[in-house]
Amino acid sequence: MSIIAHFVSADLLLYLTTCIMFFIYWWNGSKKSAEKMPPGPSPLPVIGNLNLIDLTKPYQSLMKLSQRYGDVFTVHFGPKKIVVVAGYKAVKDALVSQADDFGERADIPIFTKVTRGNGIVFSHGESWKLMRRFALSTLRDFGMGKKTVECRIQDELDPLIKYFQSQKGKPFDVKIILNSAVSNVICSIIFGKRFEYEDETFLTLIKVLNENAKLLGTPKLLLYNFYPVLGTLLGTHRGVMRNVDLLNHLLMKYVTQHQVEFNANNITGFIDAFLMKQEQESSNKDTFFHNENLIFSVLDLFAAGTETSSTTLRWGLLLMIKYPEIQKKVQEEIRKYIKPGQLPKVDDRRMMPYTDAVVHEIQRFSNIVPLNLSRTTLKDVSFRGFCIPRGTEVIPMLTSVLYDKSQWETPYEFNPNHFLDADGKFVRKDAFMPFSTGRRACVGESLAKMELFLFFTGLLQRFTFHPPAGVSAAHLDLKPNDSGFILTPVPYLISAIPNY
Repeated sequence: MSIIAHFVSADLLLYLTTCIMFFIYWWNGSKKSAEKMPPGPSPLPVIGNLNLIDLTKPYQSLMKLSQRYGDVFTVHFGPKKIVVVAGYKAVKDALVSQADDFGERADIPIFTKVTRGNGIVFSHGESWKLMRRFALSTLRDFGMGKKTVECRIQDELDPLIKYFQSQKGKPFDVKIILNSAVSNVICSIIFGKRFEYEDETFLTLIKVLNENAKLLGTPKLLLYNFYPVLGTLLGTHRGVMRNVDLLNHLLMKYVTQHQVEFNANNITGFIDAFLMKQEQESSNKDTFFHNENLIFSVLDLFAAGTETSSTTLRWGLLLMIKYPEIQKKVQEEIRKYIKPGQLPKVDDRRMMPYTDAVVHEIQRFSNIVPLNLSRTTLKDVSFRGFCIPRGTEVIPMLTSVLYDKSQWETPYEFNPNHFLDADGKFVRKDAFMPFSTGRRACVGESLAKMELFLFFTGLLQRFTFHPPAGVSAAHLDLKPNDSGFILTPVPYLISAIPNY
């Protein structure tokens, strides 16, 4: 009995010793792994760190966490582990210095479900490379960054100014009309024509686009991305999907029309150029130039060319009525360099440093895409002393760049002097990244810059903007709407008083 007891004790001792050794091995490995990953708050079961995140303003919560955990940290959005990169230097290191490591778009459930990997913005791999390259070359062919696009914008200024004049100084909401004017520029490139502001299909496209931009940033849609199975059961994505189906249906009508009328000797816009490419690749069964990539590329260009620039202009006019002394200085510079009745030109920007600084500061201050669009790592990435595992979603947060205290004297104030030197000359800033940077920077950046300068300058040349009677400029709210994929100003009314 004692011998049996001895062997039992020995086996038990061996078992316990083995367990302790495995525990020590696991503990050291876990500790080593934790040391490699960027730091962050300890996650709770199921919810991760969602107790620390305000889903109506997640960028603000992440800014607070960056103050505690540094410029590279880990946050658990429910079961999803995400690395956040904050501050100008860290974001530049990730997106420029290590562009290949952080060049892939993250797999975000709602966008994956919507696009099925098609288009430009949310596609991956070879499809993304081909669609982006084709979009850039085609946009350039149709004048992006050239005089031909400048003429398109100037042509759109005329009906826009007439609409503002028709309000006869009475307060009105500028949202839809600015959406329409800005959208018409990209529409002239995509479809080969502009639309009348009263066109019902055009207005429907803009309305549905606005609705989706708002839905995609709501807490329900964010939770869908963190818990896609639960979100599918609750149907939180259905509104977005209905809107995308409607947008695709409307856009397909135009594509079909172009297919019927297609003439290789008369390429009028992006759709025609894509159809010609399809024809050239008709014998390639593995071609990426198929109708789904066409539709979602058109949708990407239409959305990006409508929502962001028009929202920035809305912020610009709100800031002008908030700060009338800045509006006055811009108008003085306009009168000095642009003759009455003469439309502004892109070349005027070189002689108008203050106006250029104001336009840049509007973009910086409005911070309309605060989180940027997420990236992912295709392999284990060594970054700033940490190891970010393959397949990790990464948020290179634009708010932290545009409001970086080390780069901007008064980051939370609207201050055009951020872009002026002591002599009043315009100064470019590397930390100015409203279009992101690196491999996934906005394809329409040069078009947007041209639009913002010409539309903003053209409107302030013809009108002085005021808040409605009885509303004090000092009390105008500059806080953005609580939720939305992009940050929009709280709805406001404005009076446009003709200057001559």
